[in-house]
Order: sequence, then structure tokens, then C-alpha cells
Amino acid sequence: MKKLFFSLLLIPFAGIGRLNHILPPAGNLVEIRSGKWPIILQRDIAQPDTVYSLQFRDAQVLSSLVMDTLSFPNTSQLKYFEKALTALKTGKTGDIAKFKNYSITRADKKYEGVWYILKLKWSLTDFRQSEADLMIKTIKGLKF
Repeated sequence: MKKLFFSLLLIPFAGIGRLNHILPPAGNLVEIRSGKWPIILQRDIAQPDTVYSLQFRDAQVLSSLVMDTLSFPNTSQLKYFEKALTALKTGKTGDIAKFKNYSITRADKKYEGVWYILKLKWSLTDFRQSEADLMIKTIKGLKF
């Protein structure tokens, strides 16, 4: 009887080890840019859904390090972000992709190439075409 009771206590712990193999690891998916002006695409596994976010330094605050986060509450919102970057890639300067709480504007610079300006309500950042390509590639490579 004691052995049966003890084995029933171990069953939940045995299942936890299997759960780690099923769920993908949480944390940084890709560091788009590092240094003073970091941009990081992150994944946070929350039940019942996975939440993705883009963390970046606010370019409007130069005197201190202020990080902001653009959260994608579900995978479809992340896909829309990727589709907007893909559409703007073939667009022209001044094209804007507007969403409920943020916008992405394409801004071509004469000697520096294509740049994008990401604006949230109170913050903004900019990134180059090569960094946008890395975000597009990472998002397309995710298994949804």
C-alpha cells in the first residue's frame, strides 16, 4: 500500500519532464541589434497562448536608457507585423502601415538606404532594412 501511494505521488513530477520537451524555450528569439540601441524579439510562453514582444530603446530619450515594449498578444498580430514589413519593403518612402497601437513608416535616406520608423503612443525607434529582413526571416521561421 505504501509503494502504491508513493508511486502516485511521483506521477505528476514525471510528467513535468516531458512538458519541457513539448514547449519551445521562452526568452529571446533574436537580438536584432545590440549595443546602445538594442532591439530584441522575445517569446514568453504563457498558458494558453504564447506572447511575442519587440523590446527596444526609446529614441526620443537621449539622456538615459528607456526601454519600451511592443507586445503582440497573439500569433496573428505577429504575422500582421511581418506582413507589414514585407509590404513596406516593396513600397516607397513615406509609406505607412498603421495598426491600433503602433505604426511603421518607411523612410529612405539618401546615403544610408532604407530605414523604418516604429512609433508607439509615447515612444519610437528606427531600424534599417537589414534589421527588418532579420525580423521577417525570424517570424516566418516560427512554427505556429
